[in-house]
Amino acid sequence: MKSDRQQLASSRKVSALSRSITPSSTLSPVSSAAGSLGIQFSSRPANMPAALTDSSQIICEVWASNVEDEMRKIRQIIQSYNFIAMDTEFPGVVVRPIGEFRSTVDYQYQLLRCNVDLLKIIQLGLTFMNEDGDYPLGTTTWQFNFKFNLTEDMYSQDSIDLLQNSGLQFKKHEEEGIETLYFAELLMTSGLVLCENTKWLSFHSGYDFGYLVKLLTDARLPEEEHDFFQILNLFFPAIYDVKYLMKSCKNLKGGLQEVADQLELKRIGRQHQAGSDSLLTGMAFFRMKELFFEDNIDDAKYCGRLYGLGSGSTQPQNGLSSSVISLSTRPLNKTNSSTFPLERPDDGLSSRSGSFTGSPVLLSSNVFYSCGSLLHIWMWNQTDSRCCIV
Repeated sequence: MKSDRQQLASSRKVSALSRSITPSSTLSPVSSAAGSLGIQFSSRPANMPAALTDSSQIICEVWASNVEDEMRKIRQIIQSYNFIAMDTEFPGVVVRPIGEFRSTVDYQYQLLRCNVDLLKIIQLGLTFMNEDGDYPLGTTTWQFNFKFNLTEDMYSQDSIDLLQNSGLQFKKHEEEGIETLYFAELLMTSGLVLCENTKWLSFHSGYDFGYLVKLLTDARLPEEEHDFFQILNLFFPAIYDVKYLMKSCKNLKGGLQEVADQLELKRIGRQHQAGSDSLLTGMAFFRMKELFFEDNIDDAKYCGRLYGLGSGSTQPQNGLSSSVISLSTRPLNKTNSSTFPLERPDDGLSSRSGSFTGSPVLLSSNVFYSCGSLLHIWMWNQTDSRCCIV
């Protein structure tokens, strides 16, 4: 694994800005969040990590016209600020896997896989911090806006409505959005991926990293979850999923905004925009790191784990292969079909909640697609035969 990463990393051509990046001013600790969660707040130095922030933290909008300039800045910033909080926005959930599954976790990965394969990423938010949770001066967060066409691309109407209400401009995405293939080229030579000293912070991020793996490989996700984690660990050797960390945080629960409220963190920007969500994710990570982990997170227990998916192991478990998943042609029968609970892929972005049966039933929903996308689904199902439109 390490040799593969070194081989890929050796092809980088990193260009740096001539100016240096100066660390931002330090922040003061706030103890009320600890009190509300029933924990002892230890005294800290003045440079408390990312517990508070103000309007001086800037989110930069990135479109096709300025993506090269902004990536040039990022290549410099990553040298001093190697903790990257990440979030994506995507067009919801439009298909469900069908067949038999080894477990609920296996079903969740197949659900992720078939939707990521069919859909397109809309936004990517990246926030940069150092190991103390301090930000660079000026711009701290970049919000990348990708090309997306409501006429041609598939989506869940509920998700698009939510994103539009959050301020996304889909006409501008159609006309000025970044091409994902070109962005992948820039990302590969940025110093952000394939680097063991770069730490990625996220929240319930299976879908987020699914879209990034698809973007970087320009290919469908692997059929098996352990193969997905092998590729994931190559590009992103160090990942901390805040939702996974919450398993060890007493009284801390809910989605990103609920967690931020419990930790008394102030959001900058609008909810359900990738830049704002990534900034809040980074703030939550460093606040939790201090309050619950005494500034020392056990990598063996938490690094590389994604909430809602498997253990993060790169090896197949129990010798099971993809042949365990089989297509069933039985009609829907509530008495004999296996039922799996649905994980919400991202706060408010799931097209439906509840449970789904493992029978190949075509469900009706407000999913919109063009004739080209419908043909894509038909052709895709001829080779995969494991998903149905919902």
